[in-house]
Amino acid sequence: MTEKAVTKLEELNLADRFLFSETMEDEEAYQAAVSILLENEIHLKDRPETEKELRVSPQLRQIRLDVVSMDRSGTLYCTEMQKRNTGNLQKRSRYYQAQLDVSLLEPGSKDFNLLNDSCFILIAPFDLFGYGLYRYTFEGTCRECPDLKIGDGAIRVFINTKGENGQEFSREFLDFMEYITESTDEAANKTDSRRIKLIHERVREIRKSEKTGVKYMQLWEEMAYVREEGENKKLIQIVCRMLQKGNGPEKIADSLEESIDYIKKIDRAAQECAYDCDKIYAKLAGEQVYG
Repeated sequence: MTEKAVTKLEELNLADRFLFSETMEDEEAYQAAVSILLENEIHLKDRPETEKELRVSPQLRQIRLDVVSMDRSGTLYCTEMQKRNTGNLQKRSRYYQAQLDVSLLEPGSKDFNLLNDSCFILIAPFDLFGYGLYRYTFEGTCRECPDLKIGDGAIRVFINTKGENGQEFSREFLDFMEYITESTDEAANKTDSRRIKLIHERVREIRKSEKTGVKYMQLWEEMAYVREEGENKKLIQIVCRMLQKGNGPEKIADSLEESIDYIKKIDRAAQECAYDCDKIYAKLAGEQVYG
């Protein structure tokens, strides 16, 4: 492992998807994080699943969930870390919620009351709605009777780590907001929160793990290769390699932060050109998809 890659891993914060997913694989860490974010004691019954892929039909777009788990009452918690504002996060959360719902009932189920309650949480180091709040919680309400909720058991929560209404939150919540973007020993040491310290211990273990370091190095090198070169032919080579490893276009687009439509064009051309990168490049250039 190169020293540069080790430094990169050590510099990751919880706001970085890789470190977030690796940390939240631990049941106690995820339970602690969700409890802090919702300011409610959560008791999980299942070990969290990370990088969970869902595709309810071959004709529908696949989704990849950062962390998913269920509590003892049957409520499903799906938590996403989003460092960049892609401009579509509200509707993305709607699609994720729909995909989750469809996956919860067995074929032939007749009673929709068997549908689990669910809580979708998106964490971001920016204010998606512009009201300066740390937390935005959405439940179905009636336009004519604002106090009336539909009561369908679905909640969507958007966390803004840069909120301004600190007086409305616990010290633990505010300390966690700081820790998400600065996941350092100093940040962990200055808080009195047992749960944040537990999460930090998990972070420290990940940073010291050689196995995790190798895993991150491989991902980092693939992404750096694309970004540093900045050439379409290099991107095609990376995408073909990932396709041949069994990754779908949606996962590749998400990992490389590229347009899903562009990745799908590469996928189609790769199948037609037997993964010959030069032929793929020539085909796409002939179709003028670049630029």
